[in-house]
Amino acid sequence: MAFLGFFNVYSLRVNLSVAIVAMTEKHEDDQGNITQDFPWDNKDKGLVLSSFFYGYIMTQFIGGYIGGKIGGNLVFGIGIGMTAFLTLLTPLAAKHSLGMLLAVRIIEGIFEGVTFPCIHAVWSRWAPPLERSRMASIAFAGNYAGTVIAMPSSGLLAQKYGWESVFYVFGSIGVVWFFLWMIIVKEGPEKDKYISQDELNFIQSQLGTTGRPVVKHPWKAIFTSTAFYAIAASHFSENWGFYTLLTQLPTYLKDVMDFNLDKTGFLSAVPYLAMGILLGVSGYLADWFQVKKILTTTQVRKYFNCGAFLAQTVFMVLTGYIDNATWSVVCITISVGLGAFAWSGFAVNHLDIAPQHASVLMGIGNTFATIPGIVSPIITGHLVSNETVEEWRIVFFISAGIYLFGCVVYWFWCSGELQEWAKVPTEDSEMSVENGKTNGEKGYINEAVDLKE
Repeated sequence: MAFLGFFNVYSLRVNLSVAIVAMTEKHEDDQGNITQDFPWDNKDKGLVLSSFFYGYIMTQFIGGYIGGKIGGNLVFGIGIGMTAFLTLLTPLAAKHSLGMLLAVRIIEGIFEGVTFPCIHAVWSRWAPPLERSRMASIAFAGNYAGTVIAMPSSGLLAQKYGWESVFYVFGSIGVVWFFLWMIIVKEGPEKDKYISQDELNFIQSQLGTTGRPVVKHPWKAIFTSTAFYAIAASHFSENWGFYTLLTQLPTYLKDVMDFNLDKTGFLSAVPYLAMGILLGVSGYLADWFQVKKILTTTQVRKYFNCGAFLAQTVFMVLTGYIDNATWSVVCITISVGLGAFAWSGFAVNHLDIAPQHASVLMGIGNTFATIPGIVSPIITGHLVSNETVEEWRIVFFISAGIYLFGCVVYWFWCSGELQEWAKVPTEDSEMSVENGKTNGEKGYINEAVDLKE
């Protein structure tokens, strides 16, 4: 259900990237006059594509905080459900005015902004330590499945039924998912009446908790933690390249590589298909290296994350110099696809360093990581005003440089170990002592680390 939830998160987010090509496409009427449904220039389109992220950045922190207080499952479901409902209203808003479209997209972003932080609140209650990489990777693969299906489908729908159908179809799918999620998924295993006793006991013994923990967040320690800043820097870097291509790739393929709309949708989806497939592989390998004691958690996160960033830097630079359409798509596909290994690094690292604070850490980090979604489309809109290969080359070079920055910061500052400020003192956990869940020597609930060791 989390996989399908993230499917909706990204299908609702990217459909406009393809639909906007049809919305602004010039065509002849019966009298031979050239017309456009929406006569927006590149700067207007950049504003429309980035408007979602103005709202998205506002609710990252509060989404993680509320999710930890009232249940990540509830906030996650409402966030996606409301985004789907607003997507159904998008055609009406666009026809009313540019300002109304911007307002609807901003509000969509506000509701969708809670999703990534809240899923960490769900994992903190459901995911045993040595299954975290796989569970998170499978769920996050929904992002790319949504992108893979939404991009070509949006192109076909726009061609055959008009651009409005793009929003009606994916909005309806999101609404159906919302009702299923609210019925099926519970806040924690102890609240699921269909769970077996064996599974309930296993999850609770691995996590060392029997319900929603009362958590006090050590704000000073969080904001002075280099391990946390390493995660935030990597998240920012990965999102810069990802959002640049997510919002601009259909336009690049049409304007520079001269593909028509239906091919643009399919080719734009290829890189995300690669990433979706590789996420399953990277998540499995990340857990396997730890289970077999070949690598420590810190080594897994560092090697996977930094190796991916270095490769992405190289292939982004190559994309800027390749004029051939086929090889350009190949380089972009490799660059985006290898990002799957980075997601098995920084994206689950919050759960390693501070599992009970993971939703808040994700919220704070994703606040900064949303900045690329706002800034990148606007910068790209200004840089590619003449739609030349040379202008797009600058766009790719900027992404490559930011990947390299994230690689360096993460290599020197990352950690896969439970941080001192994230440990729970024995005196605050008397019930855990009675249940045999506390590490007597260290005085901390730290069974996850003991298990890994």
